[in-house]
Amino acid sequence: QVQLVESGGGLVQPGGSLTLSCAASGTIFSIYLMGWYRQVPGKQRELVATIASGGRTNYADSVKGRFTISRDYAKNTVSLQMSSLTNEDTAVYFCNAERVVHTMWGNEYDYWGQGTQVTVSP
Repeated sequence: QVQLVESGGGLVQPGGSLTLSCAASGTIFSIYLMGWYRQVPGKQRELVATIASGGRTNYADSVKGRFTISRDYAKNTVSLQMSSLTNEDTAVYFCNAERVVHTMWGNEYDYWGQGTQVTVSP
């Protein structure tokens, strides 16, 4: 079992910056992909950014140039630096770990964090 714990959400003014962090804990042999998704009420959860084990990143078009995802492979953490925030970025942000292997030759599992609220408002 793996737990993902997010931190760093909160209230920020338009144009401001915020950094989200997520730490994976438990029995972890490897994690292929870590990333961030977000969801607003009444809408589907959407991808924000992901980073693979080799360092390849993927961003939603709406956040390119404003958000930066990074990962500490030794600590199994992932961070999302967000800048030039707008009210369109207001959402619950979820950390995701995909294709987690607990032991060598073990099966792969996906995990989600509980989410952290980001509110962009004057």
